[in-house]
Amino acid sequence: MSILVTGGAGFIGSHFIEMLLKRTDAPIVALDSFNDYYDPALKRTNILGFADSPQVTVVEETFCDQEAMHRLFTEHDVRSVVHLGAYAGVRPSVDNPHWYQEANVKGTLCLLEAARQHPVDRFLLASSSTVYGGGAAVPFQEDAPLGTPLSPYGASKRAAELLGLTYFGLHEVPVVCLRPFSVYGPRLRPDLAMTIFTAAIYEGRSLPLFGDGSIRRDFTHISDICEGLYSAMSAPDAVGECINLGHSEPIEVRQLIAMLEDALGKQAVIDYQDEKPGEMPVTFADLTKAERILGYQPKVTFAEGVPEYVAWYVQTYG
Repeated sequence: MSILVTGGAGFIGSHFIEMLLKRTDAPIVALDSFNDYYDPALKRTNILGFADSPQVTVVEETFCDQEAMHRLFTEHDVRSVVHLGAYAGVRPSVDNPHWYQEANVKGTLCLLEAARQHPVDRFLLASSSTVYGGGAAVPFQEDAPLGTPLSPYGASKRAAELLGLTYFGLHEVPVVCLRPFSVYGPRLRPDLAMTIFTAAIYEGRSLPLFGDGSIRRDFTHISDICEGLYSAMSAPDAVGECINLGHSEPIEVRQLIAMLEDALGKQAVIDYQDEKPGEMPVTFADLTKAERILGYQPKVTFAEGVPEYVAWYVQTYG
């Protein structure tokens, strides 16, 4: 009776598997295609902590292959799915929308079909705060009206949610849709703003800033996200729900830059550029539902998390 973690070599997936190893004796299947969206060597580094664990089986395969997923669910007796794998990123989705439809929509459908034919106890579907889109009331409440997604990435995640909820209603697949907000921490992906800013400041290069830095993001530490995921695996009232996993304290991007400067002890050289299409002006999670259903309460403040991340970055890349 295995736990399947898709995107198991990724930023969130690798951290979550390490948490599972501390809390359960169940076999874990880490599924990852190790594609080149970013350097596959970084993903292989992410799994060094558990690749040789007898409790973990690393499977190099795409979840977009329906027959492969049927085989995997059968061979490993999958009973819980934590679907973290996806093509992520707002700006790349504007230029390459087909990648996002293939991975985030078709791939999710393949996993849901496998779960329909090989019943599971829980199916966690990692969505995104981008599903709220333009026009959603702030702070974002899960059951309030959504706006229109501002990027193909946001649209693909909303489509994945709808598929999950449809499979819950139609086939009783026990889906929980979770909406993480701007996750950060050690092993952060290289394409994300915090990594790009940190690298530029540390190396003394100009830092590209799109717009005036006033957009706000609800940065949430990886450990808090993992706690929310873990709670959602067993919370009795979570099935069929969409639930935010955020910090509920939006931070301006220019404040992030100032905090990175303090942590690195270096001044940023900012290259102001025009705003890019698809970006939301603010993300802000209402956590009332998450606290009620999951007992979720984020613990790591941004003032604590940024120096921790910078210390990891310097140790890893310095």
